[in-house]
Formats: sequence, C-alpha cells, structure tokens
Amino acid sequence: MVQTAPTTTSEFAGFIKPTEAGDIFAEARRSSVAQQLARKIPVGANGVEIAYTTSKPSAAWVAEAGQKPTTSGGKSLRKIAPKKLAAISVVSAETVRANPGGYIDDLRLDLAEAFALAFDAAAFYGTNTPFGAGNFINATTKAVTLGTAAQTAGGIFADINAGLSLLVNDSKRLTGFAFDTVAEPIFNGAVDANGRPLFIDSPTVETAEVVRAGRVLGRPSFIGEGVGNGTVVGFGGNWSKAVWGVVGGITYDVSTQATVTIDGELVSLFENNLVAIRAEAEYAWDVADTASFVKYNEPVVTP
Repeated sequence: MVQTAPTTTSEFAGFIKPTEAGDIFAEARRSSVAQQLARKIPVGANGVEIAYTTSKPSAAWVAEAGQKPTTSGGKSLRKIAPKKLAAISVVSAETVRANPGGYIDDLRLDLAEAFALAFDAAAFYGTNTPFGAGNFINATTKAVTLGTAAQTAGGIFADINAGLSLLVNDSKRLTGFAFDTVAEPIFNGAVDANGRPLFIDSPTVETAEVVRAGRVLGRPSFIGEGVGNGTVVGFGGNWSKAVWGVVGGITYDVSTQATVTIDGELVSLFENNLVAIRAEAEYAWDVADTASFVKYNEPVVTP
C-alpha cells in the first residue's frame, strides 16, 4: 500500500492496553515460492557471469581403420546483474515508543514479506520487473488447462501429465512445480493412476507457514500465495533453467534526520518528529529458457 501519511498512534486506538495477548489474528507471513525452486547462485555487487552450454559433442560409428570424426562443444556467458528492491515506512516517534499491537516488532517481518511478493510477481509474471523483457516464467508458450481431461481419462492427473508431455516432447525436463493456493482444493481431491493422492506432502521440507511443500509426479512441488495470476494457477518445468541470488540479504536502516517523500511532498523527519525505517536488498534473477516451463490454467467451468 502506498503511504500517504505517517503512521501515528491514533490509528491504533484500543491497541495500547496494560497487557497484550499477541496478534492472534495475523496472516501468516510468506516466503518466495520462486526462490524455493529456482537455483540459488552467489551474486556480487557487480553481478555475475554464468556459463551455459550452447552445443554438445557428438560421436559417430566408424569402420575399422576408418577416419574418426571431429566434434566440439560450445559454451557462452550470460551476464546477470542485481537490481535493488526497496521500501520506506514512516511512523511517528510516539508510535515507535508505544509499539501498539506490536506494530514496530512486526514491521520488519512485514517488509520482508512484501519483498517476497514483489520478487515472485517479477519472477513469475514480469510485473514491474527490472530484469528485462521476457525474463519471467509466464513467458512460456506451453500451456495446459486443468479440468480438460475427463475423470474417466485420469482427470487432474492426466492434465498435469499433459504438461510433462509438452516438455519431454520438446526435449525438456520436469524437475518441479509451483502452484497457487487456489489450486490446493483441486489437488486435495485428485489422485494418480493408482488411486494415490496426486499431491503428497513433504513435512520435512522447511518453508514458511503458508507455503505447502510436497511432491507431484515424484517432483518437488510448492503451493503458496502469489503464484497465480489471472487464469494461471501454476507452473511446472526445469527449474535449473532459472537462477536467483541476493547481495547480502535485506538491510534495514532507521533515520530521524532525513527528508522523505510522502504523498508526493517532501517531509522533514526531524521537524515533524518522525522515524523512517528503510529496507532494501539487491536481487538477481534470470530465466535461461522459458520453453523449459509449462503453465497450468484454471479449470474449465462447465455450466
């Protein structure tokens, strides 16, 4: 949400009480689903160059004493530069002192969640992306609509498998899935060809509370918020073709002296007794081959 005025204690009327029972109605915070699947790489402040294969050596049969063929492989470099993601929250000094409802305690975690949302939106759909045109998963032209296959023909299992077919028929691999929470009810009632649950939970995989980890078709799979957009509810593909990195993690700074822009106007923090909390991080993201992914669209609704 765009800030139009500093956050003050008046917005938390009724929060400041002798005792606090905790923010029991808070939404669980989420982490990036894209970062769960894509390959993490070390990234410096000046970026990184990744070598990738453009062609592979080949071999051929030859007759006895016949001439042996020559062959070679090719490689090229992809330059990945980190881009900055940032946010500033301005609150009154009174709010910092009173900390109504644990607002200040939660702010740091809420900003981290906002970073996860912004990262996934750029990685999956190119929303406000600084990483270049077409450098996102949804740029793939491969698509399958869930609910297309009749239940007698395998239902959702057949639809998920159709995505695998699109990939392998194009000489691509399937290493994992990412689905939005709107697809969770679909998987809860879906079974494979042997009558077993299509989505099998992996309780030993550590994720944020709201990210459900499991396996689909034997591949690592994650269900979380922010994966779906429009008709798209998820993706499958070769996630080694997508890489990400972060320079130093999220940093936080606090200032009472600076001037910040609030609702289009410069405001002096010192003059107005305000506190600014700034969070920023430098992320890198790159998709080497969008054709290595397939998107899954929402089920067909029959009247």
